[in-house]
Amino acid sequence: RTARWFHPNLGGVEAEQLLRSKGQHGSFLARPSKSRPGGFTLSVRRHDEVTHIKIQNTGDYYDLYGGEKFATLAELVQHYTGQRGGLLRERGGAPVELLHPLSCQDPTSERWYHGHLSGKEAEKLLMQKGRPGSFLVRESQSKPGDFVLSALTQQLDRAGRQARVTHVMIHFQPDGKYDVGGGERFDTLGDLVECYRKNPLVERSGTVVHLQQPLKTTRISATSIESRVRELNEAMDASEKAKQGFWEEFEVPDCCPLPPTPRLPSSGQQECRLLYPRKEGQRPENKPKNRYRNILPFDTTRVILRDVEDSAPGADYINANYIRSDPEEKPGHGPGKVYIATQGCLPTTVAAFWAMVHQENTRVIVMTTREVERGRNKCFRYWPELHGSQEYGRLRVCNVAEHQAQGYCVRELQVWRADQVSLEVKHCQYFGWPDHGVPAAPTGVLGFLDEVNRAQSSMPGAGPMVVHCSAGIGRTGTIIVLDILVDVIRRQGLDCDIDVPKTIQHVRRQRSGMVQTEAQYKFVYLALQRYIRGEQLRLREQVGAGPGRGGTCGGITMVTSGPSPQTCCHSGREGPECARPEWGWSRARRREPSKAGPRVPPKDCV
Repeated sequence: RTARWFHPNLGGVEAEQLLRSKGQHGSFLARPSKSRPGGFTLSVRRHDEVTHIKIQNTGDYYDLYGGEKFATLAELVQHYTGQRGGLLRERGGAPVELLHPLSCQDPTSERWYHGHLSGKEAEKLLMQKGRPGSFLVRESQSKPGDFVLSALTQQLDRAGRQARVTHVMIHFQPDGKYDVGGGERFDTLGDLVECYRKNPLVERSGTVVHLQQPLKTTRISATSIESRVRELNEAMDASEKAKQGFWEEFEVPDCCPLPPTPRLPSSGQQECRLLYPRKEGQRPENKPKNRYRNILPFDTTRVILRDVEDSAPGADYINANYIRSDPEEKPGHGPGKVYIATQGCLPTTVAAFWAMVHQENTRVIVMTTREVERGRNKCFRYWPELHGSQEYGRLRVCNVAEHQAQGYCVRELQVWRADQVSLEVKHCQYFGWPDHGVPAAPTGVLGFLDEVNRAQSSMPGAGPMVVHCSAGIGRTGTIIVLDILVDVIRRQGLDCDIDVPKTIQHVRRQRSGMVQTEAQYKFVYLALQRYIRGEQLRLREQVGAGPGRGGTCGGITMVTSGPSPQTCCHSGREGPECARPEWGWSRARRREPSKAGPRVPPKDCV
């Protein structure tokens, strides 16, 4: 996570004004403590009030004057963020929720500024994507408010195997100036970097640190989507080269090869090695189950059919992969979403498709293609006609109802096995995606995704959404990436950071070739731009009533894993009365989702 919630120049009064004018319930920020040099303060908006919580910096660790200890300020804030009804409470038991980080404007809009990036992450990034002379600037994790210049030198590391990365501390002084610990002082980070690009730094060892080419970040604040889209469009218009703007960025995340396609020009993308093996899809018994010969699932993330005959070779195979919005997140832990990306059905794979839906407890199927487009079969019809029923392997599917909307259709299906309760499944088919290219405007796709997510959230305990087109990578990847990023904005607010190339990189590590063309890549940006505009308009209408009443603070209870939670009393002005915490017990309850009762197949489908 980024630490753009840190505001190095705010006091208590300014923090309250900012939270009331731009925040909402659960908005928060961190800032230096004015009363305790070296310490910090967490300011949180709670409805119409603002609460200030002191953070102790001992030089060895950070804590809330008791309780759990953390190595960095970012780790402390991350620990308490997003815990609805959770870890921080008033003495009376009311929760203090850190839900929406209120971002501080970056000190520069230059693409070499990477924000909250650790030293190890910077080294990995520079060594993987840079060359000697590549550099970036990031926030200091050890000294919040300061910055670090990280550069890849021409000198080899101690092992003599690869170029060494050096880190130079950039100090942000109280008077608003920047320096590197002596010498000239600068008004902006940009001025400092430009100076040392022309006049290289020299380390004490004598190594010259050349700043030759910036390593550009792909991370942006959601609210800066307009400027990023404009920048990418201008790069395309101004350049005579074939690959600029969106295409140049589109190439960056492609860490796995795209399947051969006449719609993509030849590029280095096609020459990359596969990230993971795809042996199961290449087995002789499974080859006929693939719609396209070279579009196969990674073995590491493929969906394995469990309730099958073990004696039949390849019976557990289907051309489908799990896609997690956060691949490192454990299933069932955290707010991340899970999808299944698959190909359009063949006549011989329909039974396996429904077996997968039933096995995974899928309640929503997203289909982004027609059965036939331009005379070519894209997907075999795998559902019955309205009010009809059909057997597919061991399962019977009944089409109970259909609802036509502008550009899409929602079907209500019942799926069941003999002697088992039925499964209600919503089949959402989008008709507005042209065979070649992308929709002319993203509004229809955003409305469709909203309907899809309403259907998913209306069924507690639902399994992964199944998303497919024909090959299960182009439109499918575009829809999944867009939904992941919209979900991030919806959960974290407009002050969050989004990273389109990195998100595509994540999904491509789970199924190769996701998001096929530059046009699809650009469509993700344009759809996000349209969604964010709508959210900004909605928030402006909500804020029409103006800021709330004055802020006050109460005791804070921190529910910890230790012997007891802490209670802190903090005044709105950080007076001396905010000393040590008192202690008392408080326990957060977890609400279990309601479970729907068993459903019986309709009479006309039996």
